[in-house]
Amino acid sequence: MNAPRSFEGWQVWDLAQRLGGQVRATQGALIGFDMNAALAMGRALGVSGAAVAELLPVIEAAMVTKVNEQGRR
Repeated sequence: MNAPRSFEGWQVWDLAQRLGGQVRATQGALIGFDMNAALAMGRALGVSGAAVAELLPVIEAAMVTKVNEQGRR
């Protein structure tokens, strides 16, 4: 259901998996990915910047919601 449907989608999903250490956080809450690092890593991996800019924020929003929900439990 949530699987990427395009080559670029798969690339951005792979990029998101690699960004585990590139996050912004505050006391007790995750804010999101470090987008400068994400864009730089995407460029280094040959991922379309347009695809990263379009798709990564959607992945980021879902990740932030789930991680912060788990932190509250």
